Amino acid sequence: MKIIIIDYGAGNIKSIQFAFKRLGFDAVLSHNIAEIRAADKIIFPGVGEASSAMKMLQESGLDVVIPTLKQPVLGICLGMQLMCTSSEEGNTKGLGIFDVTIKRFSNAVKVPQMGWNVISNLKSALFDGIKENEFMYLVHSFYAESCEAAIATTDYELSYASALQKDNFYGVQFHPEKSGVVGSKILANFLKL
Repeated sequence: MKIIIIDYGAGNIKSIQFAFKRLGFDAVLSHNIAEIRAADKIIFPGVGEASSAMKMLQESGLDVVIPTLKQPVLGICLGMQLMCTSSEEGNTKGLGIFDVTIKRFSNAVKVPQMGWNVISNLKSALFDGIKENEFMYLVHSFYAESCEAAIATTDYELSYASALQKDNFYGVQFHPEKSGVVGSKILANFLKL
């Protein structure tokens, strides 16, 4: 199986590669469009600030390529947020795959949300064999509003979409690669899609 991690300069790549290695797979880092199109599974990571990450995607032409991909694509953290319509972070226009706006948590709570929190209302083969209210590791100041594409929710100040799905596109706000056995199971489920 050919697993590609999209390399556009905004991602915590090593921990994702190690997570797949533990599952017995090599995940290859690439920004080559032909290679990305030919992959069986694609990981779209993201760490950092939305507008600068979007700029890097635009400079490489990946902003046009990603929404046209036909194989399963998993956006992680900022990767998921960039797959949405827009983000309040840097007033960024996203890839528009998910019809949802990314908003900032208010100062009524500690921002960023950092650490373990539970995911619930699980709906998708991505969560096969995963129980409700399992703990996942999160680090984020912005969130996807509850929407039709939500396949998991988390509560922090309000209930938000911590995972999204539309067609072959999946997104998770949490870091499965840093979420122990349960996170590993989610990545293994993704490989089975």
